Parts: sequence; C-alpha cells; structure tokens
Amino acid sequence: MSKHKKLVIVGTGETATIAYEYFTHDSQYEVVGFSVSEQYKKGDQYLDLPLVPFENIEAIYPPNKYEMHVSISYTNLNRDRAKMYYAAKEKGYRLANYISSRTFVWHNVEIGDNCFILENNVLQPFVKLHSNIILWSGNHIGHRTIIRNHCFVSSHVVISGYCDIGEYCFLGVNSAFADEIKVQSDCIIGSGAVVIKNTECGKVYVGNPAKPLIKSSYESFNVEKP
Repeated sequence: MSKHKKLVIVGTGETATIAYEYFTHDSQYEVVGFSVSEQYKKGDQYLDLPLVPFENIEAIYPPNKYEMHVSISYTNLNRDRAKMYYAAKEKGYRLANYISSRTFVWHNVEIGDNCFILENNVLQPFVKLHSNIILWSGNHIGHRTIIRNHCFVSSHVVISGYCDIGEYCFLGVNSAFADEIKVQSDCIIGSGAVVIKNTECGKVYVGNPAKPLIKSSYESFNVEKP
C-alpha cells in the first residue's frame, strides 16, 4: 500500500503500539514519530522512532505537513484521550482516522475524526460516529445508532438500531443493547451486561438485565463529576 501521508501518534502505551501496527500495515499513513507530554517522556525514541514532547511538537512536525492520531485508552473515563484530542486540535493538527480494511461500513455512515475502528466491525446504514471514538474488534453497530464523542467500545458489543450512546462511555466486552436505548454520558457498561432500559448519567451497569451499582463511574475512575 502506498504511503503518501505522514502521521505522528500521541501516546506510548499498548493502545499506541497497536495503533502503530494497524496504521503501518493497513493504511496510507507512514508513522514518523510518537509524542507525549514532557512529564511522561522516557527517552528519545519509541518503537525505534523519535519520541518528542507534545508541548513543542509543532516545531518538529508542523501541522501543515503532518497529521496526528491520539491513541490513548479509556483511562480516567476517556478524559485523558479527550484532553489530548482537544490540545492537538488547538495546535492546528488534522486528526486522522484508522478504519480497518476488514470492517464493514455502509456508504452513508458518518464518522468524525480521530476514530480508531478495528477489524470485523459492522456499521449499518445511517450510523453516526462522532469524534475520538475507539471501536475494538468485532462489534455490531445497528442502523441509525449514534455514538457520541470520546467513547470506548470493547470487543463483540451488540448495539441495536436507533440507540444513542452518550459521551465518555465505556462499553464492556459482550455487552448488548436493545433497540432505541439511550445511554447517558459517563456510563460504564460491564462485560456481558444486557441493557434493556435507558440509563442514568454517570452510572455503572452490570448483569442481565443490566442494573446500576451504588458506586458511580466517577468513583470507579476517580474523576471529578462534571
């Protein structure tokens, strides 16, 4: 595959390493370096590529010549990824998507920027993905569903038609959602949970049918409630 676009990945964790693999072997992007905030920088290289401080990255990789992908997991209820996403946009970078060549995206699906979509996902007609979303492998996103900014969808999640997934949510492996479900922002949906009713903001849901725990998602991730 021809490599005619230059990309810098933000992050040095496992998610960033996996992003490097996919962009390198299944995209038109050449990954030329990595970046993290100065306080997290350990050494001058990562995966044998330059590792540069984010604070002055535009001096080394100017945004008129390089694109960027923020590759950070769901730490701090997706807040860490969101923080760097907005910081990158403020610096003027275009945020690149990765969409696996082995995923199915219907022609009228809408996708924002800085999305990371792995193999064997199915995105049905009229689906809308906002920005800074991670879809791990093997998910089903039903027709006319909306997934809002900064969500992390684990593997083998089934979201039925006309659902609305709020910002900053984490959907666990093998969770499932009935038609027309509205998941409010900041929710954690546990592995194997079956959601048949609309959720409340900032709750953790487990079980079949899914029910909220006493402990909120903010307490679970130790983040401040908005």
